[in-house]
Parts: sequence; C-alpha cells; structure tokens
Amino acid sequence: MSKTLSGAEDYTARQRYSIMISAMLGYILDFYDVLIFPFLLPAIQRSMSLSLTEIGSLQALTLFGSAIGGALFGVIGDRLGRKTSLQLAIALFSVAAIISAFAWNYWSLAVLRFITGIGLGGEYGVGMVLFNEAWKKGSRGLGAAALQGCAVIASSTASIVGIWLIATFSDEWSWRIGLLSGGVPILLIIFIRFFMPESKIWLEYEAQRKAGPVVAAARTLPLADLFRNGLARQTVTAFVWLMSYMLCYYSVVSFIPTLLLRDMHTPGDVVRTTAVLLSVVSGICYLANGFFNDRAGRRFGALVPALFWVGSLVGMAVWGSQLYAGSKAEWPMFWLYIGFGIGNVALGVTGVWISELYPVNLRATAVSTFYMGGRGLGSIAPVIVPLAATHFGGSLLNGMVAVALPAAAVFVLASLLLPETLGRDLSAKGFKADADSEPAMKAAPVSSV
Repeated sequence: MSKTLSGAEDYTARQRYSIMISAMLGYILDFYDVLIFPFLLPAIQRSMSLSLTEIGSLQALTLFGSAIGGALFGVIGDRLGRKTSLQLAIALFSVAAIISAFAWNYWSLAVLRFITGIGLGGEYGVGMVLFNEAWKKGSRGLGAAALQGCAVIASSTASIVGIWLIATFSDEWSWRIGLLSGGVPILLIIFIRFFMPESKIWLEYEAQRKAGPVVAAARTLPLADLFRNGLARQTVTAFVWLMSYMLCYYSVVSFIPTLLLRDMHTPGDVVRTTAVLLSVVSGICYLANGFFNDRAGRRFGALVPALFWVGSLVGMAVWGSQLYAGSKAEWPMFWLYIGFGIGNVALGVTGVWISELYPVNLRATAVSTFYMGGRGLGSIAPVIVPLAATHFGGSLLNGMVAVALPAAAVFVLASLLLPETLGRDLSAKGFKADADSEPAMKAAPVSSV
C-alpha cells in the first residue's frame, strides 16, 4: 500500500467548483423544502381538515426521517462512495416530494413526508464531506462557511415562495404546488452524474482496501465504529456539541416571530425589516467567520459566535421585554436579535470540523449522523419551550431563554473539549501523521472499514 491518497491538489479547478456548486445547490434545495413546509401547513390543515396534533406531527416526521437518513446515507457514502450516496439521497427526497404533492389524506402525506425527510437527511452530510475532501485545506473553513451560509438563500426563497403561494392560490392548490417545487433537485442529479467527480481520497482508499488483507473482515457496524479505537469520548462530545447547537437555535428561531408579533405587538414592517437585515448580516458573518477559522482554528470559529449567543440571550433576559417605541436603534430586541443571528454562524464550522475529526472510512457517517441526529433531537425545542414558558408564568421570552441559554453554555463547553484540527490532511496518511498529537486518531487506521 505504497500509494498515498489524493489531496485537493489532484483536482482541477473545474472539478472543485463543480463539487461546490453541487453541494451548494443540494443544500439550498434541501433547506428550502424544510423551511417552506411550515408556510404550507395552514393550507394543508384547512384543505384536509386536520387537527393541530396531526399538523404538528407532519413536521416532526420530516425531521425524524432526516435523522434516520443522515445515518443511512452517511454509511452509504463511506461504503459505496460520496457521489453515489449523494445521488441516491437527492433522488429519494425529490421523488418523495413530488409524490407528496398528490397526497389524498393525512396518512399518505405523513408517510411521504417521512420518506422525504430520509432523503433530506442524506444530502447535507455527504455533500459536505465530498466538498471538504476536494477543497484546499488552507481555505476549507471559508468554503464550508460559504456552503453553510446558503441557508440564508434557502430561507429567503422559502419565505417569498411560501407567502406568494398562499396569497395567490386556493388552500387545495397552494400546498400542492409548494410541495411539488420541492422536487426540483431531481434535475441536480443530471449535473452530478455527468460533471461532478467522486472523491479521489475515497476512491484510492477503497482501491487500497480491496487490494489489502482487510477485505474479508471489512464489514463491521459503521455506527458502532464511531465508538471504537479511542473515538468514543470524541464521538459523544461531537454529538452533544451539535445537539446543543440545534436546541439553542430552534428554541429561539421557532418562536421569535410569535414573540415579536403577538406578545410584543411589534409592527409587521419592523419585524420584516429586521429579518432582512439579519439575513444580510448573517451572510457577511458566515464568510468572515470562515476566513478567520482558517487562520485561528476551528475552535475559534465555534466559540466567537457562541459568545454572541450567550451575550444576546442574557440581554434578552434583562432587556428583551421592552417594547418597540418607534426607533429600532433604541429598541433592545433589535440588537439582541441581530446578536443572536451572528451567533448562528457557528454552524458554518460544524461540517468542516467533524470532517477533520474522522478518518476516510467513517467521515460521511459521522458528519451525516451527528448533524441530522442533532437536528432531529433539537426539534424538541417547540415542545419544551412552551413548557418552560408555562413554568415562568406564561412568558414566552423567559421560556425561550430558559432553554436556549443552557444549550448555548453546553455548546461552548463542548467546543473547548473537541480537539483542534486546523490544517489536518483528510487523507488516511494525514491521520496517521497526526496520530501522536491526537490520541483519538491513533487507533483509527485505514484498514478499519
């Protein structure tokens, strides 16, 4: 096994950018489907005469399916290749999204949204891993942050299209057209099939595995492998890290519109202007944070935004109840909301950091499982925030802070515990070279598939 695994220098610029375009488009369309669905729920409820419990379960089933899909397609990405897994994931969620537009009752829609979620869960992690394995390590953080920052595009598009559909079409047609638009990614498969290369690191690793003595013993349980060979503590920490991020994020973003509009009686145009400004600021901060974490380290890229989180949440507890009085500059919640949005850009470092924490044969499994599993568990925020609000006398703001602030603190602690990986070579050779400095990597050899 004398041949070393390829690095980003073995890709042409065209190949690297085709991978980035595929990953970006896949992530935008993935996130678009997740975010447009809440806009369509009122129309679905009226059209099908569903209860609030049934409506809530449709979103929960999508997120639950994404957690399963993250693990499933992560394993496929490590076993059959990043490109194959990405195509299968996109095909599954595109086809299921299209068919769901023709659902005839609650159960048909519930099953199809669950299947859609499985496909959605596989796209992000595998695309992120492929991108990181192909991109130059000196700018990997910036590229990953730009990829993650596409959430801003998805969020804006979902809001515009969702509101337009509800205002333009009847209840029966608006949600069906909206779900049908979620099938657009099926066209992306053509681009991936003919223009996007497979990860060269994975191809050479697979060739070496098949040629070596480990081929007969290579079929262990991939999720269990994340806890073997000294990786258990790192795996638990990384999963808690992402779960705490998702819990903090959803505890605020799921309820801030209701808080501002219903409880604080903030004018709609003020809320809309604040949200648009936040999108612009977030996009800039994603890129800036990516630039600096390529120089100061992955821990820097997580901790600095997290400090904005903590500061804004403490500020909400102290000053957040002050109502809008005619000036955004003098309204505390305006700045606190912007501050929380800056904290959200910590997500930009998650994909690259976890990719650098695990060897070739576990990388897609780790990124997909942790991200989607964390998102699935983080989705309990809409349940526990109202419970916390009830405990604090019915104050939604206090309920949000009571859940989000401890989650932010756990995220900070986990960021301090994860090993720094700045500059790590993602090939198997790179992990061997780092073995002395990172004990968790020492027992993660190329042969343990």
